[in-house]
Amino acid sequence: MTTTMRKDWDTYFMDIAYMVSTRSRCPRRHVGALLVQGKKLLGTAYNGAPMGVPDCSEAGCMIAEQYEKVIVDGSEQMVKKQRCIRTIHAEQNLLLFTDRNDREGSTVYVTDQPCWTCANMLANSGVVEIVYHRPYKKDSDKVAAMMEHKGIVFRQLQHYHPPAESVMDEVRE
Repeated sequence: MTTTMRKDWDTYFMDIAYMVSTRSRCPRRHVGALLVQGKKLLGTAYNGAPMGVPDCSEAGCMIAEQYEKVIVDGSEQMVKKQRCIRTIHAEQNLLLFTDRNDREGSTVYVTDQPCWTCANMLANSGVVEIVYHRPYKKDSDKVAAMMEHKGIVFRQLQHYHPPAESVMDEVRE
């Protein structure tokens, strides 16, 4: 008799988040998010244009440039950020399509570390834990600091490997 190893809960839920991300039509990055309470899956979402609106694969990306002052090695520097403003992020869609009562005390699994805007929204959503796989370096330090301040468990699955069928051919920053 052959016994197969059972996946741990983090791997199980992150696999689902990656499979949800395959619904995204964003040419830059596919992101999936889940709302989990205990071991119960309460909702899924992915990034994309609002329902009924042409998405980036049909109408092109709407890139906005922003500048942010950061401290690097003790000196101030201006860093340019590019963001697509046509797309609603997976975390935002998850919050739009789940109930506040379900979010209280829950965990969010997301393929990518939340950006600053999504982190702010999640910090006020009632969730107590955020688990992600891929880092988002543009906002990483300030998001981690805010989550620590809020007392939200914020952790990266560093040794996780997503299902092969869920990985984009090319990921752009």
